[in-house]
Amino acid sequence: MSSLAKELRPLVCLPTFNERENLPSLVPDILKQVPAANILIIDDGSPDGTGEWAAEHASGEPRLHLLQRERKTGLGSAYRAGWNWGLERSFDPIITMDADHSHNPKYLPELLEQLKHGADLSIGSRYVPGGGVKNWPLSRRILSRCANALCRGFLRLPAKDSTAGFRAYRSHVLTTMGFDTVRAEGYSFLEESLWRVHHLGFQVHEIPILFEERREGESKINRLEIMKGAWTLVRLRFSSPPRPSS
Repeated sequence: MSSLAKELRPLVCLPTFNERENLPSLVPDILKQVPAANILIIDDGSPDGTGEWAAEHASGEPRLHLLQRERKTGLGSAYRAGWNWGLERSFDPIITMDADHSHNPKYLPELLEQLKHGADLSIGSRYVPGGGVKNWPLSRRILSRCANALCRGFLRLPAKDSTAGFRAYRSHVLTTMGFDTVRAEGYSFLEESLWRVHHLGFQVHEIPILFEERREGESKINRLEIMKGAWTLVRLRFSSPPRPSS
């Protein structure tokens, strides 16, 4: 267990939509890796019973919490809701990860350790030495590589994996970046969030992870998400750098 995890109050935010099959194994794995952590399941009205499972198990596990929303309103909206919930309760740091086992909880201690050594944001990266992907078709590998190359070239972002959702933020980063005003939704929310963090001068570190294709259910990446990501890149390229939120 990370020594930082002993000192602080980590919160792991898990946005969910139809992840009932994954949570029974994922939640114990997270708590095993970081026993000091709390978990917030942000469920967007999943018809498969994800919210019901979370509510039932939260009643017997004080480290597990449910933020139930009525309908699916996008990844960015779920992150904003989870961050607000965590900040209101003084959690620090706040971690985001997928609920489909594509992000292995075994990397959580190292993400937290990077914060101990000066990072304001640590990212689980597929594209630094030692990282990679598993069970992806060639088309998705090419798409992901191209998206990250554009983030580095078009937006001058320093991270190798700007579209990664496996992140640990110090709470002061979230309060400073003004996340409630991030315009992007879906997975392009990740690009805009990192753009803000970078331009505000925060330290970003990456650790290598192996990203595994989801075990259960269907991928939520589609053509609309790709188009949103492309538009976000163009919009940010011609936007003024953000100022610290008051």
